[in-house]
Amino acid sequence: MPSQPGSPRLEGRVAIVTGAARGIGAAIAGRYAAEGARVVVADRDLDAARATAEALTAAGGEATPSHVDVSDAEAVASMVAGVLEQHGVVDVLTHNAGIYPTSPLQDMSEELWDQVLDTNLKSLFLTVRACIPPMRTQGGGRITVTSSITGPRVGLAGLTHYAASKAGVNGFIRNAAVELAPLGITVNGVEPGTVRSEGVLRIVTEAELAAQGELIPLGRIATPDEIAAAHLFLCSDDAAYITGQTIVVDGGQILPENLRDGG
Repeated sequence: MPSQPGSPRLEGRVAIVTGAARGIGAAIAGRYAAEGARVVVADRDLDAARATAEALTAAGGEATPSHVDVSDAEAVASMVAGVLEQHGVVDVLTHNAGIYPTSPLQDMSEELWDQVLDTNLKSLFLTVRACIPPMRTQGGGRITVTSSITGPRVGLAGLTHYAASKAGVNGFIRNAAVELAPLGITVNGVEPGTVRSEGVLRIVTEAELAAQGELIPLGRIATPDEIAAAHLFLCSDDAAYITGQTIVVDGGQILPENLRDGG
């Protein structure tokens, strides 16, 4: 049912968020819980998922953890079955899980390539496929995906595998949107620029991050909550007629023709 004016935007809806234990995923889960959703905090790190779910519950939301390896078809199917057993429906799927270990292309192993593509792209196929039957039965649903500007818009040395996966994510979004529209299911994505998160700070220093922020037209790096806000919009009734689209949330990072123009 559409939310009423002035009511929480996801009131009573069941939302699965993958990669939700920390960073952008935890921020998305927090936004959804604050807007009345019953959130499933899905992650391969069960202890961290539990901690995030407990924090959301303590803040007045409703959240439960779920242990899942999103690159494993049986694990994904089991997760969705568990959500249906507990809640009966899946109204929202936000696929946020992803990894970005850096490696020069000439040194990149086949194993690392497969790991990144399985985690970032194959997992999207598996989670969406598992959620189609309940959404079909319900008469619709919302699917959102965390993509990236890296791959669809720009390139970055050391992340060829990641860029390829995210370019694939955007192609999946468009095609899935066409196929699932007759079922009342919308499929959209968010393309973050550089975000201040635990994952990013594992591959760059604070000084490097600050220097990059100075080159962005808005003069700073994004917060996870700013990415979560775009997901929330795409899952809300305000976005009911939007499908097959991605929103770039990068503070203008990809706009300057000359990097010094962003200073």
